[in-house]
Amino acid sequence: MRKVRDYDAELKALGDKARALKAKRVEQLGQLVAATGADAFDAETLAGVLLDAIGSKDTAAKEAWRVKGAAFFQRRGRKGGGAAAIDGSGTSAEPGGNATGGSGGTSNG
Repeated sequence: MRKVRDYDAELKALGDKARALKAKRVEQLGQLVAATGADAFDAETLAGVLLDAIGSKDTAAKEAWRVKGAAFFQRRGRKGGGAAAIDGSGTSAEPGGNATGGSGGTSNG
């Protein structure tokens, strides 16, 4: 005879996992803002920059941003694993928002 599945428990477990993943993503985005030095901007300026990037139709600019972002993560990886926490493979990176080695907040990659 087949084992009865507890759908409510499975659904709750999936919901918990989804919430944990969302919280982790939010934390990683905050770490990225701090690691790039973009935390020096006020919230309104940072939001405006991101909204312009999202609304941009210039594919060449978007590709340039992507390349710049990839280079940022490669540099950070060589400096001792600082990017590991940002891309999800490590623990906390750069407490205090140290922006050394960053590209000054223009990296939207």
